[in-house]
Amino acid sequence: MKFNKVLDNCKIYEAGKPIELVVREYGVDTKDIIKLASNENPYGTSPKVIEKIKELSKNMFMYPDDSMYELKEALATKYSVESQNIIVGAGSDQILDFLIKAKCDENSKILMAKTTFAMYEIYGRQTGCTILKTEDGMHNLEQFEQMYNEHKPDMVFLCLPNNPLGECLDREDVYNFLAKVDKETLVVVDCAYMEYASYKDVKKAIEPADLIEKFPNAVYLGTFSKAYALGGMRTGYGIGQVNLIKTLYKIRPPFNITTLSLAAAIEALKDEEFVNECIKLNFDEMKRYEEYAKRKEFSYIDSYTNFITMKFDNKYISSDVAQKLLERGVIVRDLTSYGVNAIRITIGTQKQNTRVFNILDEVLALLDKQENL
Repeated sequence: MKFNKVLDNCKIYEAGKPIELVVREYGVDTKDIIKLASNENPYGTSPKVIEKIKELSKNMFMYPDDSMYELKEALATKYSVESQNIIVGAGSDQILDFLIKAKCDENSKILMAKTTFAMYEIYGRQTGCTILKTEDGMHNLEQFEQMYNEHKPDMVFLCLPNNPLGECLDREDVYNFLAKVDKETLVVVDCAYMEYASYKDVKKAIEPADLIEKFPNAVYLGTFSKAYALGGMRTGYGIGQVNLIKTLYKIRPPFNITTLSLAAAIEALKDEEFVNECIKLNFDEMKRYEEYAKRKEFSYIDSYTNFITMKFDNKYISSDVAQKLLERGVIVRDLTSYGVNAIRITIGTQKQNTRVFNILDEVLALLDKQENL
């Protein structure tokens, strides 16, 4: 059977390994597994959200409010925009899909960093368009500007902060770049981790209202999967000019998030105290990873997210480290598939991180011993 030929060049997205797989393949007890591969909030969901879901679980037989009125109004208030500037999706990556379908075809070009969120390229290749990447894995705006001027792409992706590396550009530098971009080029500013970046450094903070007012060709993406701890509920959103959002609605399927997902997101926005406490704890614990890397003489990327990228240079092979950790019940993200000899570790709780350091010590000692045999 023949399929669409553009799929020949499409890769399948590799999600972080699930706990169930580690139980099946390595016989590790579920209670001993630490999953730090998917950048989930390790402190779990707000208790207020959990109570609301319990209360509304009896309504799961009903379709959600397809206008998503209450959620869009809450987001509009939070970000000082109008509800018609907002579209809600099953995770922000569904909005990515809408945007690429709305803008691109086989004659289009998309520009992105060499090492960034894999779905930009995957969705792009599904349209048959040309993918352009900077030479630098991290966001180097000089390279972005050079390639933009040379190729005049139809879309540009900026991941701020960047997944899977963790770096983040200053808002002023981003705006200086956007000012040089033609208004017919759609710029996607993916801010899935912006709550973390703006907490750590106000110079990184990008406000959607300011962004789309200054740059009508830009769209802001946000999610409830990270700081709001609703990864399993798959709820994200895009904020842009009304004409852009109206176009995306032509692609959006009906009832594209669930009744309970909608309720969870609405309730999560009411508990900012929980979110802020989680973010504070995240950066308190991240200091321990930075200190560990320095002791072990690893390099690491200064992170503005809820994860840290530890680079091994020539000391170890990241796939070996990740595999040995996996066998001991610690799930991290090996970045070999991104062309980087590094692992990405979600910042866990204090207890989880203490155990990770102990197991990592054990793994590195084992690899050192094997190397010396």
